[in-house]
Amino acid sequence: MTAQNGVPDQTRIHLALEASIRIGLAILLATACLWILRPFAALLAWGIIIAVSAYPSFRRLEARLAGRSVLAAVLFATVLMALLVVPVLLLAGTLVEGMQTLAARFREGTLLIPPPPAGVEHWPIIGAPVNRVWDLASRDLGSALQSLAPQIKAIIPSVFATSAGIGFTVLQFALSIVVAGAILANGDAAYEMVCSLAKRLFGKQGAEFQQLIGATIRSVTTGILGVAFIQSVLAGIGFLVAGLPGAGLWAILFLIAAVLQVGVLVLIPAVVYVFAVGTMTKAVVFLIWCLIVAVIDNVLKPLLLGRGVAVPIVVVFLGAIGGFVGLGIIGLFVGAIVLSVGYKLLLAWIQDRSPAEQEA
Repeated sequence: MTAQNGVPDQTRIHLALEASIRIGLAILLATACLWILRPFAALLAWGIIIAVSAYPSFRRLEARLAGRSVLAAVLFATVLMALLVVPVLLLAGTLVEGMQTLAARFREGTLLIPPPPAGVEHWPIIGAPVNRVWDLASRDLGSALQSLAPQIKAIIPSVFATSAGIGFTVLQFALSIVVAGAILANGDAAYEMVCSLAKRLFGKQGAEFQQLIGATIRSVTTGILGVAFIQSVLAGIGFLVAGLPGAGLWAILFLIAAVLQVGVLVLIPAVVYVFAVGTMTKAVVFLIWCLIVAVIDNVLKPLLLGRGVAVPIVVVFLGAIGGFVGLGIIGLFVGAIVLSVGYKLLLAWIQDRSPAEQEA
């Protein structure tokens, strides 16, 4: 065999074959690890996002506790767990109480449905059937339910499946908080590992890209998800005061819609319902409250979004939709943040500038 650059061809073939085998084994091992971790991908991703978002606040808490990182992490996880559990319990209580009240009033014959407003039948597409069923329910609720019995039986399995999915999602959020607490308890070691990984991936600009990723995560978490959460709390208060049945469920639907930047779509039917069944004064006050909830994001977002890391709403929307389709409810939040981070890194790479220049 001939030699090239002092290396025999046989040796070069052997080295190339050995390198190919090593690369193949590495790819196989990485694929196996990812396949094993696939069920926990959303959980781990959300735990990391929580840890990154809360790291500056956690460091301040740790300093106040004289550097006791484990105690700070336990307090942090406890507070977040309370913020998760309390609304879930309130939602469950609201749904159970509402169902019990409706069942009792139906048995007693005191459950009255007001007649449909005059304009309902003129709604496009759904106006005629909605008006027909609503009118029948206002005159004879039993007959209306009997006429809808096939549809009700068909959706019962979906209702149970949805309930189980919500329970699983709550468990995922709870475990994500535990993961975030564990990461923060070992914050120094985690930070060093991230620094080494960023340097390995991005070379000399590793530190700048690391700062860009962290700033983007914190910006989207507080400026998009945080605003949506605040709006949902305010909307939920309005739903409770207005007496909407299943106010907790309305609040969850609004939270999902607010992350998608279309929260007003949930407020519209709520306002229509209050105008249909409530007094004019109550309905007008509720309408004003809903308008405040709808526009308050214009005030909160400039305050919470970090300078230089703003992300277009369409990126957040696509990330939330894609994450929701792929990972469920928790993917709604993870997808928005992951796609935002990818978008900022892609911009920095396309424009061939450092992250610091890209933020300016």
